[in-house]
Amino acid sequence: MSEDENSGLLSFGGHLEVLRKMLIRIVALIIALACVIFCFKDETFHLLLAPKSSDFCTFTLLERLLRSLGIPFSMGSYDVPLISTELSSQFMNHITVSCILALLLASPYILCELFRFISPALYENEKRYSYIVAAIVYTLFLLGLLMSYFILFPISFRFLATYQVDGSISSMITLDSYISTFAMLTFMMGVVFQLPVIVYILGKMGIIDSELMVKYRPYALVIIMVVAAIITPPDLFTLVLVTIPIYGLYEVGILVLRRQQRKHLISDSKG
Repeated sequence: MSEDENSGLLSFGGHLEVLRKMLIRIVALIIALACVIFCFKDETFHLLLAPKSSDFCTFTLLERLLRSLGIPFSMGSYDVPLISTELSSQFMNHITVSCILALLLASPYILCELFRFISPALYENEKRYSYIVAAIVYTLFLLGLLMSYFILFPISFRFLATYQVDGSISSMITLDSYISTFAMLTFMMGVVFQLPVIVYILGKMGIIDSELMVKYRPYALVIIMVVAAIITPPDLFTLVLVTIPIYGLYEVGILVLRRQQRKHLISDSKG
């Protein structure tokens, strides 16, 4: 047994070997999950294509809610078929969707593996905070995905797919366009939902505080609208839908910093 092993430390080559085995386990799990998802084609695409239907659960619940309030509201029915313009398009989209969903399902395991890899270099208090931060990051990411799936994407698709400049013109939407827009919007919403975590980290580093964020609220709103315009389809309706939750997260970030600052004041007074 080497001196490094006796002291409980790994050499640089040992760390690379641990990293290699970790990556092999992660890739093997993703491939296995992708194969399983690939076999459940009907269930997978039923879930993926559900937001394009006029009877999607979001629209149904909205109608029921408004009717319960005495508002005779109906979303109306529509049918927007998807087309495939290339020979291999459907098969390649099937593979792509299987891999993306496999990566999403494997993400908790990936986080655990990454934490196991870096945990020996952390102190006990850092490990505790790492667990909390990882849980919050993953929860916010899932909330972003769910918001995109149930609210942003179906409403955006309904508006853009049924919009006509003239009744004689019909939209022909390709499967590639549907999948790419769905994946991009959903992933980006998962990312932008990390705003409170980013604000917390910047606050910990002393770069920003709640007073600074309050002072620059108007500028932040403009930046948020620019970001929303970049990650959303080119229509004003979706832009507003995305801007509202992101700005809400900005306000959550202010509350997080205020709580953080109060804790620092309490700890300083006790010290």
